[in-house]
Amino acid sequence: MNPYVTGQTIQMLREKRGITQKQLAEQLFISDKTVSKWETGKGLPDITLLEPLAKALHVSVPELISGTAVTNRNRTANMLKTQWYVCPLCGNVISAAGEGAFHCCGIALPPLVPEEPDESHTISVECMDGEYFVRMEHPMTKSHYLSFFAAVTSERVTLVKLYPEQEPETRLPARGRGWLYACCNRHGLFRIPLPKR
Repeated sequence: MNPYVTGQTIQMLREKRGITQKQLAEQLFISDKTVSKWETGKGLPDITLLEPLAKALHVSVPELISGTAVTNRNRTANMLKTQWYVCPLCGNVISAAGEGAFHCCGIALPPLVPEEPDESHTISVECMDGEYFVRMEHPMTKSHYLSFFAAVTSERVTLVKLYPEQEPETRLPARGRGWLYACCNRHGLFRIPLPKR
């Protein structure tokens, strides 16, 4: 990732939008010569212009800086295709119904790739009273803990955030077919199919 927006990126995004240097300059209240300087590498946009520039080019500021536009191809917002992003510094959990560009604590967050649970991360699920009682054997120390459990069906995501030294268990509503997720701060994201009720 570039440390700052490049002229090549500005030109590529501008041409993708089908606008001229002059049209972009008018939107930003600057001269077209300034845009030309940016695109030829003879200058850089002032930091105060990054947000208006990103808006004019129809991208986010992180996309502008990285030079990579993220396109959400998941137009139907199928919740079963939920992507998970977890900040390794503060533990913030972000779920999205498709691809996105997410940052937290100054870090670009990659989507977590779910895996089947291994022997040390076995998830047990029991159906009782219209809910799933979910548990995982886990040490739950301050440095090694489960971040969350989540049940995902085609229509909703139910997430329960967990914290160090808490019991590694929760109850989640039993609402149809889908996926059950558990996220360990050291070993990543685990997924199993939700059991039939």
